[in-house]
This record gives sequence, structure tokens and C-alpha cells, in this order.
Amino acid sequence: MNPAEDTRNLVDKFKGLPNEAVVAELDKSRTSLEVAIENLSHDFNIGTIVRNANAFNVARVHIIGKRKYNRRGAMVTDKYLHIDYFATVEEFIADARARGMKLVAIENNRPESKPLQKAKIAPNSILIFGSESDGISQELLEKVDQCFYIEQLGSTRSINVGCASAVAMYEATRRLGFFKDA
Repeated sequence: MNPAEDTRNLVDKFKGLPNEAVVAELDKSRTSLEVAIENLSHDFNIGTIVRNANAFNVARVHIIGKRKYNRRGAMVTDKYLHIDYFATVEEFIADARARGMKLVAIENNRPESKPLQKAKIAPNSILIFGSESDGISQELLEKVDQCFYIEQLGSTRSINVGCASAVAMYEATRRLGFFKDA
């Protein structure tokens, strides 16, 4: 494909490349961070979280529960990610633990949650996000290693989960040193 004719939402260095080549190039520089989304209610924010996962070049995205989500919100970025599906929390936990991953919940409505600005996030972490209305299930929260909330200054107790995912992924990748120009 001629790069000048490529209308995909890609940075210039990927224009004209087939999707498989884009994935192969991204694989060379992926962060060690992973993201999990608990999809219990077909939340429309999942597409946004997937798009954010691509923006921060996470190693993997895990969707727990329903496989179906609003792919329009992902803006086709799911084509450049490694996405795993787990029918149950137990399957997800077994996979994560077998690979030595740390489970980090981003959940504002828990007494044990600590401010994200004080987080010490390990390179082998999975950031976990729940649904917009219900958050992360109690079943999954009981298995996490850490729980953090995003500090805010306004009157509402939360920001949209898609927005929260961008803040958390940015902060985690920044702290883990993946931004070379900073």
C-alpha cells in the first residue's frame, strides 16, 4: 500500500505497512505493562480502554467476561494489540499468577485504595479496570495485590473509566521509564 493513500489512523512510520507488520514493529518496543477489563455489562468504555492500551503500547489486553465490546470506540487499534479473553475471573487469575504478574486494581470506591501518586507499580503489572457503573467485582478485588484511586479536585467521586484508564496507563508507563525523552 502506498503510504500517501493509507487513511488509517497511524503515525507516519507505520503508514503503508500491513497490519501484521505494524504489530511486529510494535512488539519490538512494547511496555511490560498489561491491562485487564472486566466486561460484565457490555460497557461502551471498553473500546476507549483498548484504544488507550494501544497508545501506551501495552504488552497485552485481557477482557474478562463477555467477549463482545464496542469496537468502534477502539478505532481499529485492537488490530495492533494482543487481546486475550477469559470467561471467568478464575481463568484470568490463574493465567496472571502462572506468569508471575502483579494485579493492580484502579478502583476509587474502596477503603483500601491508595492514591495513585503514591503507587509503586512493578514492571510485571496488570492494571485492572471495571465497568463504568459497578467498578471491579468483589470476586476480582479479593485477588488483587494493590488497589489505587486517581486523586481529583472536583465534586464528583470519579472520572469516566475510559479517562481513568488513560491517566493510570500514562502514570504507570511514565514511572516505569518507558518515555525516553522525559
